[in-house]
Amino acid sequence: MLTQRPRGTADILPGEVEQWQAIERIIRDTCAVYHYDEIRTPVFEHTELFARGVGETTDIVSKEMYTFVDRGDRSVTLRPEGTAGVVRAFVENKLYGSAQTVKLYYIGPMFRYEKPQRGRWRQFHQYGVEVLGAEHPAADAEVIAINVDLLRRFGLRDLTVELNSVGCPVCRPRHRETMLERLRPVAERLCGDCQQRLERNPLRIFDCKNESCQRVVAEAGAPTILESLCDDCRGHFEQVRAFLDAMGVPYTLNDRLVRGLDYYTRTAWEVTVPGFSSVGGGGRYNGLVAEVGGPETPGVGFAGSIERALLVLREQGAQLPDGAAMDVWVAVADETAEIAAMRLLQQLRLAGVRADRDYLGKGLRAQLKAADRVKARFCAILGADEVARGVVTLKDLTTGRQWEAAADEVVAYVRGGMQE
Repeated sequence: MLTQRPRGTADILPGEVEQWQAIERIIRDTCAVYHYDEIRTPVFEHTELFARGVGETTDIVSKEMYTFVDRGDRSVTLRPEGTAGVVRAFVENKLYGSAQTVKLYYIGPMFRYEKPQRGRWRQFHQYGVEVLGAEHPAADAEVIAINVDLLRRFGLRDLTVELNSVGCPVCRPRHRETMLERLRPVAERLCGDCQQRLERNPLRIFDCKNESCQRVVAEAGAPTILESLCDDCRGHFEQVRAFLDAMGVPYTLNDRLVRGLDYYTRTAWEVTVPGFSSVGGGGRYNGLVAEVGGPETPGVGFAGSIERALLVLREQGAQLPDGAAMDVWVAVADETAEIAAMRLLQQLRLAGVRADRDYLGKGLRAQLKAADRVKARFCAILGADEVARGVVTLKDLTTGRQWEAAADEVVAYVRGGMQE
């Protein structure tokens, strides 16, 4: 019986992997422009990191984590998101000792046990940025801007930034009391999850996808957090909006946006496109560093899924790379040219030229067809006659032009033609 891949995972095959490489290259190049450094953290962490950092009331921690006990009787979890691990690394390696704001980005696989469906996988690849040490609202605006800039550079269209503030430890308790006052009398009409959220973190009721719960909230007159902001949070939010306006980043206010993670404070946002709930988003998390054992340090960041971005690009009809074209295909006309062909092949590769050949013993005609299939620019043909005269027959497969070149000049010819 064939062993198949686990449900909710995918094989990324040649022809598709080039699209991933293009996305990853855009992420790295764009983050360099914004002066972010890459960080790579472990694929699994101690479970308590996510329970404390992400929040025990979140769906991620309560329902979706891949958690197991290792041979040392320690509970460990495959990372379900990137921020908690980055913050743990920031604290453990004392990156907070720098006088500068720490600006990081990451790319890597994440794992959540959820029902596989369009745009959702159990193993998915997340990219994101984190700014640690900056309370200034300009940092929020910059992170939102790079979130949007990356998606545009990927080629996504029709982006909408939905923006909100979820308050802070000063104003959220006041909002909580009002939520309890309005919703406790109608709690039995809420779904089971929201009944638990009501007592533990009522703000997250706004994140419920159950339409009946949202009707109950509206009918009860439960206030949004935006109505309850303290003066500091309101001032911070107004400055974030002013910076976004100055930077030319359009947005719409969504006072019911709370995101699905407990660590967010103040600014929160999502980027959407028609037909998809989200293609990325983030927020500020001023208490997270202290929560995982570090000093009080403000932070703000965002994350997105590479799979989700590629899915949207395909549905929007974007032209994506479908494999790197070959520069030179070396064709062997007869066995006497085998040694010379391998010598030429290695010379081309050492010069940085993408080159390959047939290893199945096919005839010359079949080898030329293979050169067309891999979209080679040139075909270098070697037979007994070429070897005896110290030449190579070169054919430009885009124009059909064919000529002979001295064997020791082939690399220069090819590289010159590649630059045309």
